[in-house]
Amino acid sequence: EVAMLRELRRRWRSYRYRFVPWLALNFRRQRRTLRYVPEGSQDKIIADEDVFETLLKTFKALFINDFSKQADILALLPEVKCQYLELLTVEQKRLKVNSCNRQGQHIFSPEEVLFNTLGFTVSRDRSSLVSAGTGVFVTKGFVPKGTVVSMYPGTVYRKHEPIFFQSLGNPFIFRCIDGVFIDGNDKGLSRSVYRSCSRRDQLGPFQMSDESWLTATLQNPLAVGQYVNNCSHEKTANVCYQEFDVPGHFPVELKQYLPNIAYSHDIESHLRCVVLVTLRDIKQGEELFSNYYTVVS
Repeated sequence: EVAMLRELRRRWRSYRYRFVPWLALNFRRQRRTLRYVPEGSQDKIIADEDVFETLLKTFKALFINDFSKQADILALLPEVKCQYLELLTVEQKRLKVNSCNRQGQHIFSPEEVLFNTLGFTVSRDRSSLVSAGTGVFVTKGFVPKGTVVSMYPGTVYRKHEPIFFQSLGNPFIFRCIDGVFIDGNDKGLSRSVYRSCSRRDQLGPFQMSDESWLTATLQNPLAVGQYVNNCSHEKTANVCYQEFDVPGHFPVELKQYLPNIAYSHDIESHLRCVVLVTLRDIKQGEELFSNYYTVVS
């Protein structure tokens, strides 16, 4: 009997991912990602304008740091090129003051750019929670309360769009307040879908999204939010999710750093992003923890 029960369990573990009622039930119970909130709720810890300014400041710094690789884009945007040349000159003067030995443009890593721009770096590492897997830590600097500390990358699905197969065994499906989903899985089918959508939307030299979060080498060092773990009794939440729709006037040359892409090509809808905002000051070495059900109402 014991052997028979073991065999039944083995077969069930193999079959359950094809059993629709089990899939539906467990998709709804997905604790890592799904949020169920009342209508009319808000999740604005800080103003959208503050989120926009932080992303703009960070992306501009990344763009200037990678200036030598932006020639094709700048050739099509002469006015923008003049603005960035001015910013580059200012940055070079600042570096020259700090180090007289540097010659030419000094290229920083994306993490160094983040630190020089916002005063901190974040990265993935083994979580301090037992059996939690990967987590996200402030590895350098200090993060004040009310700061955008990371972004949740992935493909953005509206309510009516197919996400069933991508959701199978996927702990990275994030549900927004209005029912929009973001698939932050960097492996398997989810990875393929993101890359396909990203390359579909590319316009000549203009990339509309950032694929580097699918790799170990991030172009946008903020794009690690899918690995932030849920809080526990021992580890209280120190960050909160906040939804942000990218405005239509977002600079086209900076979209290459956005770690999100819409599943369906729709030029009329604003791209949904989710950022993580600090609920208190966070010091170097601390892990980020969020409460997936925390919403400001």
